[in-house]
Amino acid sequence: MSYFCRLIWFFAVLGTLLCSCGGRHHGDSRAEAGEPELFSVTERPQGGWTIVSVSPFDGSRDSLVVDHPLSRLIVMSTSHYGFLDAIGRTDIIVGVSGPDYIFADRLAAESSDAERTIMTDVGYDSAPDYERIVALRPEVVLTYAVSGVESPFIVRLKQLGIKVLTVNEHLERHPLARAAYIRMFGALTGNMAEADSVLSVVRTNYSAIAESISESGVTPRKVLLNIPYNDQWFVPASDNYLAVMIHDAGGEVLGCEEGKTASTVMSVEKAYSLSKEADCWLNVGWCSSEKDLLGVNPIFSDMLGRIKDNAAGMVPDGFPVVWNDNNRVNAKGGNDIWQGGVVRPDLVLRDLAGILHPTEESYNNEIYYKPII
Repeated sequence: MSYFCRLIWFFAVLGTLLCSCGGRHHGDSRAEAGEPELFSVTERPQGGWTIVSVSPFDGSRDSLVVDHPLSRLIVMSTSHYGFLDAIGRTDIIVGVSGPDYIFADRLAAESSDAERTIMTDVGYDSAPDYERIVALRPEVVLTYAVSGVESPFIVRLKQLGIKVLTVNEHLERHPLARAAYIRMFGALTGNMAEADSVLSVVRTNYSAIAESISESGVTPRKVLLNIPYNDQWFVPASDNYLAVMIHDAGGEVLGCEEGKTASTVMSVEKAYSLSKEADCWLNVGWCSSEKDLLGVNPIFSDMLGRIKDNAAGMVPDGFPVVWNDNNRVNAKGGNDIWQGGVVRPDLVLRDLAGILHPTEESYNNEIYYKPII
């Protein structure tokens, strides 16, 4: 696995940590209902929309009035591409941060060179190409927050007279709340009907799967999650979006703290102890094979043996017990679960439900997940 693939996996872990920052607050009822806490979109009487993005760090608000459909956007996250792709409006993207990391089947077609030319690489927020950004004449630059401090990138864009909108979908606590950001992109592009149609399908499918699992009375599978990065093993708390999704799929994340949102760090020794209870292992970082996984740490061989023993009788003989969310990854390491999967958590949930409680219909039907062992 290349250095860049490992780096992308690290930022995926970082995103999991960031989305769980902060404690419980007045928006808990909205979070539990799968409603976004950090943005709103309101139709204006005179036409168009008002978009408000809220910082979870200090409650500050970032507002944008959209009085006509926009036609020139720069996006700094692949998830932004995913939302626009879901409503058929990637054509308005004139610049993107790291276009090589966008996962898109269409970009493998003959038209890929033309589309990549249209979507100019503007660099990363830590090393942006301001001259290129200005030359692209964006109506808005869509970026994201990682702290309560306004980044030098955003400050400089404003000094250059460029409108900026911070999109905080990665900081929402529920998978459906993240998916709801498609309405923000519907407002930006004048495609609200398409956005609402996609969101309706996502909500209906997600709820049907979660309710089916809940009503089935199945015994929750005990899930060991992640692998260490620099000897730090991150575990999401129960109110984190990933823990919520695993719960809705009929699983229980071992080591997660109940009633909290902030992720915690456990030692490899603690994970070794938890493997005595685990009967499934998910999201094993950059690993794509048993050799990769066992090469991370020698004790993983013992842990894997325990997990296989615990899973015996819970899943059909030979059914994999270790799965990773890297089934749709491009040559550069861009992972579609952080792009299309953000928009379609119902499909990710379907994968997880089929993995944790397999039926004949769920075999070899995964989209985002693939078996490792």
